[in-house]
Amino acid sequence: MTGIVDYNAGNIRSVERALDSIKAPFILSKSPKDLENCDRLIFPGVGDCAYAMKQLALTGFDSFLKDWFAAGKPMTGICLGSQIVLDSSEEGDVACLGLIKGKCRHLANAWKELGVNKDNSLKVPHMGFNNLNLKHGSTRLLDGVPENSNFYFVHSYFLQPEDDSVVKATADYGFPVPVVLEKDNLTVFQFHPEKSGAPGLQILRNFVKDDLAGTGFENKDSATTSASGTAGGASC
Repeated sequence: MTGIVDYNAGNIRSVERALDSIKAPFILSKSPKDLENCDRLIFPGVGDCAYAMKQLALTGFDSFLKDWFAAGKPMTGICLGSQIVLDSSEEGDVACLGLIKGKCRHLANAWKELGVNKDNSLKVPHMGFNNLNLKHGSTRLLDGVPENSNFYFVHSYFLQPEDDSVVKATADYGFPVPVVLEKDNLTVFQFHPEKSGAPGLQILRNFVKDDLAGTGFENKDSATTSASGTAGGASC
């Protein structure tokens, strides 16, 4: 059973629809207690990092997610959920969960440091579809995803881990932007798998595969239509 963490940071319904489309059972809750017996967790989110950390503290999910990670149980973050696993964020200059060493930074700050995008051809947020460049052996959650598949992005801040070996994929947007990180039992995606059609559904299918065995939905051809609805929404 998959638990979806609802900490009032949006993006929940699209994840629900995606899991429904591949017939994956899940529990959605605003209470850590309701998710204690789940096999794995998804923590999605869009919007402001400082607000998200405040909501995690108010609901008790901050300590719950740290304990879940320490216990070695599978977990994945999406968009804002990928950013809050780092030590801190420039967005609101806020301390985050610290599950992966590093910082969430604004794209424009990196462009200035690197001397790129001088013609302002690249915009913030990075919004739309982009493909991935795999690194460091990638991750099993990308198994079965065709090479050069496109994924949906909408973000103004990016992931900058201290240890480059945790970067499993990048996307080109002025520089190789880290967009998939993995450390031990934690894998996070800066893009939205649930809004990325068949390639995104394959990622979710890989994550929940133990619940799909024998259902006929464990293979990518079993559910090829997107459950994403309309692409768009708030930046993270």
